[in-house]
Amino acid sequence: MKVLHVDASAKRERSNSRALSRYFIERLRSEGVALEIDYLDVTVDTPAHVTEAFAIATYTPEHQRTPAMKATLAASDALCRRLLDADALIFAMPMYNWSMPSAFKAYVDNITRTGLTYVNTADGRYEGQLQRHKTVFITSRGADLRAGTPLSSMDALTPALKAAFGFIGVAKPTFVDAQPLQFADQSARAEALERAHRELDAVAAQWANEQSPVEADEASLTAS
Repeated sequence: MKVLHVDASAKRERSNSRALSRYFIERLRSEGVALEIDYLDVTVDTPAHVTEAFAIATYTPEHQRTPAMKATLAASDALCRRLLDADALIFAMPMYNWSMPSAFKAYVDNITRTGLTYVNTADGRYEGQLQRHKTVFITSRGADLRAGTPLSSMDALTPALKAAFGFIGVAKPTFVDAQPLQFADQSARAEALERAHRELDAVAAQWANEQSPVEADEASLTAS
């Protein structure tokens, strides 16, 4: 299974979302899933923010693009290829001020591309091209934003990710949210991380069970 793993936390070793994404990959391997990891840290290799030149180039038909337009889109093209080439997607990030980190938003802007990650159909619809991809979002949140809590209405991250990736074809993403962390006592933090680990265990088992016969054979050969 070829996995695109994207981290978006500004923290390094102190990052909960990074630690959880590494844990999930370890659990996949322990479940017998043979992995080929394509890793991207958007806090190190941050995609460029949208400019006027980018906006003009991306909506210009490919056969009409000038060399300058193609150069403007080259980095975005490469990000889209990495996304489309993957079989599964792991996106790990903290919630910053109720939504996604700005580096990850720049990534979203670069991979939402007409003619690549979505196409216009003959009957006027938009059709996302990531319909086959397994996708998990692993997030960490300082406060408790689960349904029924006082701050639940302030979760702008979950709907934003569902909308952005749903548009490019990810219809049923899985969310594993570790919360509350920063604004909680030690026992509540420990409980939140333990709950996230249990949920990731379940997702890893599910992905392993859903392997194709070819992937399962490859995993068996790797283990032997």
